[in-house]
Amino acid sequence: MGTRLGQNFLMNKAKLRKIADALELKKGDTVIEIGPGRGELTKELRIKNKELRIIAIEKDAELIKNLEFRIKDLGLDKNIEIIEGDALKEIKNQISKIKNTDKKSKIVENLKITGNIPYYITGYLLRILGELELKPSLIVLTIQKEVAQRITAKPPKMNLLAASAQFWAEPKIIGYIPKKDFRPVPKVDSAIIKFNIKTSNVQKLKYYKLIKILFKQPRKTIFNNFCGARNMSVDKCREKLLKAGIDPSDRPQNLNIEQIKKLSI
Repeated sequence: MGTRLGQNFLMNKAKLRKIADALELKKGDTVIEIGPGRGELTKELRIKNKELRIIAIEKDAELIKNLEFRIKDLGLDKNIEIIEGDALKEIKNQISKIKNTDKKSKIVENLKITGNIPYYITGYLLRILGELELKPSLIVLTIQKEVAQRITAKPPKMNLLAASAQFWAEPKIIGYIPKKDFRPVPKVDSAIIKFNIKTSNVQKLKYYKLIKILFKQPRKTIFNNFCGARNMSVDKCREKLLKAGIDPSDRPQNLNIEQIKKLSI
C-alpha cells in the first residue's frame, strides 16, 4: 500500500480473476493467502469457490480490522480464518495443521498458496517455500516482473534464483500486470507466476550447496567454479563434468536443471 509494510494493492478485477483461475480451485481445497490487504483477491477466491477454506495471513493490524469488517459485510466470512502475523514465519505453522490425505506424499494435493508479494520479501519467501517438508500442490504469486523473469530463466540465462526455484517447482509466467493496476502505483511492473510443485530424488542440501558454488562467479567457467571448490584431481573433476554431459569450458548460465542435478549426485 503505500503502507509502512510496502504493500501495493492490485485493483484490476480481470487480473484478480486470472490469479483465482490459475489456482485451479476444487472441492475440499484450502488456500493460504499471503498479505490479503483489503481483501480484493480474497473476494475473488470466494466467488470462484463458495466452499473454499481460506487462511489469510496479514501482518498489518489496521488492515486486519478493515478486512474482517469487509468480508463480514459482504457475507464472505464463512470458512475464512484471518491470522495476524508474518507470513514468512506463519506458513510452516499453518501447513503443519493441515491434514495430508496421502501420508507418503510430500505434496498436499488440496493445499494452494497465493498472494501479492512485496518486492523486498520475494527471495526470502521463495527460500522458505522451497525448504518446506510438506509443500502445497500449487502456488500462484504476483511478484516483480524482472524477478519473475529471472526465476523462469532457461539456458543460456540460467542463474542462482532460477536454479533454486526450478529444483522444487516448474515456474511459469502466466501474465503481466502494469504498475498502473495497483494502488498506490509502484515503481515497477509485476508478473503473475505459477509454480507447479514437483518432487526430486536428489538430495536437497547437496543440490543447493552445488548451485551456490556454480553461480558464485558466473563469468568463470564451470570447470573453474566446480573443480576449484572440490577436493579431487583435475582429471577426475573433468571426468565428472563430462559424465554429467557438461562441457567444462562452458559457463554456468548454459546449464539446465537436469545437468545440475546429475552433477550434485
